[in-house]
Amino acid sequence: MATAKDQPNRHLERNLGALWWFMLAALGLFFPFYTLYLKNGVGLSGTTVGLVAAAIPTMGLVAQPLWGRIADRSSSRRRVLMWISIGAGIGYTALAWPAGATGMILGTLFLAFFSTALIPTCVSVSLASLPVPNAHAYGRVRVLGTIGFAMCVGLAPYGLRFLDPAAGISEAASLGYLLPAAGGLMLCAAWTSSRLPMAGHDSIRAQRGDWYGLLRNKRFVRVLVFSFLTYLFTQGAMVLFPLLVSAQGGGIAAISQMWLLMLALEVPLVMAFGAAVERIGAPGIIAIGTLAAAARWLVSGLSQDLLLIGAVQILHGVTVWGIILALPFHVDRIVPPHLRATAQGLLAMVGVSLGSILSNLGAGWLTDRYGTSTPALIAGVASLILAVTLPLFITTDEEGRGEIDGRQT
Repeated sequence: MATAKDQPNRHLERNLGALWWFMLAALGLFFPFYTLYLKNGVGLSGTTVGLVAAAIPTMGLVAQPLWGRIADRSSSRRRVLMWISIGAGIGYTALAWPAGATGMILGTLFLAFFSTALIPTCVSVSLASLPVPNAHAYGRVRVLGTIGFAMCVGLAPYGLRFLDPAAGISEAASLGYLLPAAGGLMLCAAWTSSRLPMAGHDSIRAQRGDWYGLLRNKRFVRVLVFSFLTYLFTQGAMVLFPLLVSAQGGGIAAISQMWLLMLALEVPLVMAFGAAVERIGAPGIIAIGTLAAAARWLVSGLSQDLLLIGAVQILHGVTVWGIILALPFHVDRIVPPHLRATAQGLLAMVGVSLGSILSNLGAGWLTDRYGTSTPALIAGVASLILAVTLPLFITTDEEGRGEIDGRQT
């Protein structure tokens, strides 16, 4: 039976869950289809698609640590999250109008200034607001984001069918209509974040210059190196995955169906994240996720069977569980509370941004030169090596908060 004490926590979880739903639902209308829209809808080459895709992590190099630092230095991380969401909503909507490479690059840079900071900031707000121990509660709110992503990926092809065929709009070009829809969802996320109560450590302020202490935390630095290598070798394959599917004869419907399969296993895994942390710890989850990435990309790169390629995408959920969830959670446990947003911003900057820049550019070049399967094959081999060498980067000893000078509590 719920007590009066439980009611504020349940209200907080509902608001955080709604925030994650809107935020990742918008991403579900953008990420799975954007490179296909650029290639077949706008008519850009594979190399140019890689360049536009690289614009997102390029801007993230600046935006992620900047917004993270603003959040930690402010009196309210949730208010910073609201303004980031508003900017992302405008950015998604504005991308529907450019028709050439220059316009798409500029529009993507504007979007990325806000969107690249969304997930790191939302992670820090969620973990700061939820009660401790927070692994179970974090899994419950984060899984709603996965559900929102899945719903939009699955419904997108059906929504596009309502367009008038007489208008002469090609299937790929019609993907441009998804961008304003993503913008509307982000404005809903901004409204939801404005309703979050001040809770937990959300209002703890950092001091000028104290973030340098993160660079003396050896455990944190090793995680940064692992994150960089992971995104360096895998992000390009993920971004250009629609081109691989298209080359094997699949269209928008096939991409949508594969994404639904990717998310099928992700939902229960994210929901059970807290139980998994208790049993095997965040480092164990990271190891499983890295092995899953190796298997997924090796099969995708070696197989010519679209059905087999589609089936192995179910391992994407294991990778999200192991890398995208467990890695930031592990970081939150080894850094001081007042630097949690800065740490998440640095983690995203080094991996999601710096690693992805090189990965997207390289994958675009490899696609033009050696074919659409090459980035996936390289991602599989590299992930296998990272899984074998994981103890060099992620320690399996008991997690604990890092002090400002890098010592553990």
